[in-house]
Amino acid sequence: MNKKYLLIGLLAAGMLTSCGAPAETEEVAAEVKDTVKVDVGPVAQDVVDTTKTSFGPNKVDTSIAITTAELLEKFEGKTELEATFKGEINETCSKMGCWVNIAQDDGETFMVRFKDHFTIPVETEPGTMAYLSGKAIQDTVSVDMQKHFLEDANAPQEEIDAITEPKYTMTFIADGIELVK
Repeated sequence: MNKKYLLIGLLAAGMLTSCGAPAETEEVAAEVKDTVKVDVGPVAQDVVDTTKTSFGPNKVDTSIAITTAELLEKFEGKTELEATFKGEINETCSKMGCWVNIAQDDGETFMVRFKDHFTIPVETEPGTMAYLSGKAIQDTVSVDMQKHFLEDANAPQEEIDAITEPKYTMTFIADGIELVK
């Protein structure tokens, strides 16, 4: 019997204390509505600080960097290689800054993707020098992924449509990048 009265008392107390709350809550909501404006846009994106030069979960030790040519030479015949190297950015993902292409001496490029999907400023210009640390891997890039990367690079549709076979190539997975500004 005592439990019954206790339960009724608790319910009554809860109802009494909540009676004044709606008006107070409405006033606060009205104040917030008048002062807070949020534009979330169509797609949620990370905001990248364009004044920073260092990105990724690991800091790059620039003192141990080898050249791009040395990286390619050391990687020849291997399926993976941990390395830190210095290279010239040829292209940056125009959508999110989630990958770059690095220029090779022969005019070709290779892709650097960023571990855990960290990003750099999409405004990073071709010709920017960068130090990168991570792992070079031999990778099969599917047709869909190649097309996706070309779309990110704003390539012409005929170039995208020309992709019909997977590509087996070296890709570098960077865990850190230091841009030289």
